[in-house]
Amino acid sequence: MIHTHLNFDGLESLEADLKMLTRAENDRVRRQGARAGAAVVRDEARRRAPKRTGKLAKNIVAVTARVSDQNRSSAGVRVRSQGKAADPKNAFYWKFVELGTSKMPPAPFIRPAFDAVEQKAGDAAIEKIVQALDKVLMK
Repeated sequence: MIHTHLNFDGLESLEADLKMLTRAENDRVRRQGARAGAAVVRDEARRRAPKRTGKLAKNIVAVTARVSDQNRSSAGVRVRSQGKAADPKNAFYWKFVELGTSKMPPAPFIRPAFDAVEQKAGDAAIEKIVQALDKVLMK
């Protein structure tokens, strides 16, 4: 699994604005930012995914996870792989493509997608947080 963290320590004004919000507003703003960053990685992974049928690319999704710590939010990119193999919402074979098998060389698409847009994803997350903060503070 790929882990990255956005740290707002250098952005004192942004951090101060986040502290002015209620806990629910703070959580919502952080989740929106995390999801915006994950969406950038998701789009790049979809672009890089092998496209024999298109099923794999359609099943790459951005997800937001619940975090018990009020100062953190978590979002990521995963490939749906539950249900029967014929189900259009099941691309169980993604790991064989990404990591390879004994009979097939790896054709990674998720890790290179993350590496290619890491900075862009961070910028998108910060931009979304600023937009969400402005919206909440204008109330």
